[in-house]
Amino acid sequence: MPAVSGLLAEGLRRLGSAAEARTLLGHAAGVEPSRLALLTEVADDAAGAYATLLERRAAGEPVQYLTGLAWFRTVEVAVAPGVFIPRPETEVMTGWAIDRLVGLPGEPVVVELCAGSGAISAAIAAERPGCRQYAVELSTAACRLAERNLAGTGVALAEGDMADAFPDLDGTVDLVIANPPYIPLEAWEHVAADVRTHEPELALFSGADGLDALKVVARVAARLLRPGGWVCAEHAEVQSESVVGVFAGAGAFTQVADHTDYNDRPRYVTAVRATKLAG
Repeated sequence: MPAVSGLLAEGLRRLGSAAEARTLLGHAAGVEPSRLALLTEVADDAAGAYATLLERRAAGEPVQYLTGLAWFRTVEVAVAPGVFIPRPETEVMTGWAIDRLVGLPGEPVVVELCAGSGAISAAIAAERPGCRQYAVELSTAACRLAERNLAGTGVALAEGDMADAFPDLDGTVDLVIANPPYIPLEAWEHVAADVRTHEPELALFSGADGLDALKVVARVAARLLRPGGWVCAEHAEVQSESVVGVFAGAGAFTQVADHTDYNDRPRYVTAVRATKLAG
């Protein structure tokens, strides 16, 4: 049977990443990557499966699609081709939202727009139980995956356009959170090849300047939130000024501020629903 050390060395040589090699070998062998250190060998069929995974990863297929899983904060979620892969950068915004919710009594009402795999809603449900949560996603494939990830959480998931989602909640929501598509179409060639090739365009691109979906998020948040409620939305690092302008210019928010991610790059905007709408 092949030695674990040799297989990991081959993975590092092929991929340039020891972490990815461990993840893929653990997946092929059916063990947690952290437990590979307890093994000296793996079965021949596991080694064969690992070799196939290395080939696919070397060709650019995302690790998360190969394993079907991704960690997001404290939860492990299912991922699949055709659905956007949750990013570590989004964990910071989600933490900001959870901090706001922890300070609220009772059952805060939370709406996630552009829910994708449902990772954000799943993390909120795990870390701030007791919220009344709602999520909406346009993609049928993503919605089916979110159903799996949100099973048993109590999150009410809807498939459809966020623009007219949950009208019965108008003016009652405590927090709206969104990781919408925000890459400008003109930036297509600058997107990493593995992302451009494998992840869904619907979850990535949003108009010439990347702001189309974010403008809808601002309008929907203004409709859903109670006065004093919060909205937070992710954006590209180059969009800090323009996204702050979208929310500041909506006539519905105060305390518009931008925040950085783990890498100290501008990543998400927050705002508070004003008591009265401007104009």
